[in-house]
Amino acid sequence: MAKSLLEQLREMTTVVADTGDIDAIEKVRPQDATTNPSLITTAAQMPQYSQIVDDVLLDAKKKLGDDAKDTDVAKLAFENLAVAFGKKILAIIPGRVSTEVDARLSFDTEATMKQARAIIKKYEDAGISRERILIKIASTWQGIRAAEKLEQEGIHCNLTLLFGLHQAIACAEAKVTLISPFVGRILDWYKKDTGKDYQGADDPGVQSVTRIYNYFKKFGHKTVVMGASFRNTGEIIELAGCDLLTISPHLLGELDSTEADLPRRLDPEKAKTLEIEKLTIDEETFNKMHAADRMAHDKLKEGIEGFSAALENLEKLLAKRLSELEAGSPKPVGAH
Repeated sequence: MAKSLLEQLREMTTVVADTGDIDAIEKVRPQDATTNPSLITTAAQMPQYSQIVDDVLLDAKKKLGDDAKDTDVAKLAFENLAVAFGKKILAIIPGRVSTEVDARLSFDTEATMKQARAIIKKYEDAGISRERILIKIASTWQGIRAAEKLEQEGIHCNLTLLFGLHQAIACAEAKVTLISPFVGRILDWYKKDTGKDYQGADDPGVQSVTRIYNYFKKFGHKTVVMGASFRNTGEIIELAGCDLLTISPHLLGELDSTEADLPRRLDPEKAKTLEIEKLTIDEETFNKMHAADRMAHDKLKEGIEGFSAALENLEKLLAKRLSELEAGSPKPVGAH
């Protein structure tokens, strides 16, 4: 019997669901799952999750006391909400969930580490081992330094908003567990910059992840590569064989309903035979390469700003919902 693209992909790549929607995760049953502030914001506004939101808000209010401002309660509630969704997701999947540190801390090493430890403590207090959690941190120089120290404490990290080889190598040298290079966002930038459309292996996002994967396998780096942010199944097909791929439920559905042959594109043994220059990335080299790579510079900045805005939006929604709860309103967050 012919196999679907998704079945074949699972034979060579760990498939991760890119969503905060628990119902969608139950449908696709991935190995791992990953969330971010935008996905949590979307999920928090779905009626079926209103009880989770309300419980988290009331719990945060109780912890901070009656005198606490709604805005302070909302800040604590977001962290607790991300963990609450993470716990629900971990009850469904066999693997790990990624939970993101506040993007507004992306240039503050100490604050990132502090929040990462607080997130891990919340999971461990709920009886969930840190082995099942990846802390998501933006791939700034400061974020990578935080991840390096956290890894030494046994806290595993997923370095996100990664667009350039310099970011990837710095992560590998810091011995982080996993990186998430963003395929679709790279494509978006090049399409806008050049006015061209790109297909298949010509896709600049596909080329970026291929280059990173080959570099890591060539030089024996243990950090694993998880391609992320896909715009179409063509990008996924070109990265078959990547260590992990995190895919939206919509694209997982397309792969599952398509029967065609799926050849392996990325192969660790093939990578070892390639001629690749070895680089060492110190802070000065990182900053130079980052400044020279317009796409990586623009997309990292835009990504941090986007996740920060999503957080601010969610905090406003949570503060509003809290005042409604206190006034005895039954309306869930995001309802009009």
